[in-house]
Amino acid sequence: MAGSAVVRRLAHEGCEVLTADRATLDLRRQEAVEQWVARERPDLVFVAAATVGGILANSTRPAEFLYDNLVIETNIIQAAYRTGVKKLVFLGSSCIYPRLAAQPMVEEELLAGPLEPTNQWYAVAKIAGIKLCQAYRRQYGCDFIAAMPTNLYGIGDNFDLQSGHVAAAMLAKIHRAKIEGRDNVEIWGTGTPKREFLFADDLADALVYLAKHYSDEPHINVGTGQEISIRELAELVAAVVGYRGGFFHDTSKPDGSPRKLLDVSRLTALGWSAPTSLHDGFAATYRWYLEHLGSGVALRGQPAMLS
Repeated sequence: MAGSAVVRRLAHEGCEVLTADRATLDLRRQEAVEQWVARERPDLVFVAAATVGGILANSTRPAEFLYDNLVIETNIIQAAYRTGVKKLVFLGSSCIYPRLAAQPMVEEELLAGPLEPTNQWYAVAKIAGIKLCQAYRRQYGCDFIAAMPTNLYGIGDNFDLQSGHVAAAMLAKIHRAKIEGRDNVEIWGTGTPKREFLFADDLADALVYLAKHYSDEPHINVGTGQEISIRELAELVAAVVGYRGGFFHDTSKPDGSPRKLLDVSRLTALGWSAPTSLHDGFAATYRWYLEHLGSGVALRGQPAMLS
């Protein structure tokens, strides 16, 4: 999702876009990554590749989430350094912040407290990626930066109910309930946790903007600065989908962090803010989902390294 959004955004920049999907390159293999980067000689690298998923995937596949993400980011960043890449933008996640971080979360909250247990494996890997960019900048003078997006949704998302994030899984679940004529849709947890959601194409625009206008060690939050409860999100998605049934809560399922809102004042001060409303973003996502439903594409995206 994030990678394909960056490709769409770069189409307006007059540059040659190089991609490497899983069928082309296993980013967990150091030698293969170094050979690919040395052969293609990119000027700019966006590290959009990752093993990702929601609470269930994080909880049941902790070794994959930690190992895959550590190895992917390490291989790409080292290869970029060795081949003299001029700029690298590392894509992190808002889950790097402590479970009970002060809200909205400023960049300085990193490592200020314990992580959320349901996604700590992914968070640890992403924190390592931030520090790796900082270390290469300090030791080698590399212009490597890190951007921390809030929860993403959009075109190319993973809509699988078992492995997808909350926004995509909820859209797929509510669509299915509409088609099957069900009276109620289950929501995990109490529905009270608050989250911030960013349209993937807005993220891509922010990443290109940062590549052009930011060069420093501290990571930068990328979000909307607005939040919505999980229950309110379900109601918004239902309105977009046209579902008129109700909701019930399975409180035996985890809520995750009670609140996750990014402070985006640094990014705003640099001159960028998200242009897409939550309703418009979900409407665009739902149109794409309907167009690709049944093709398999709407179930699982392909991560990519883009340069």
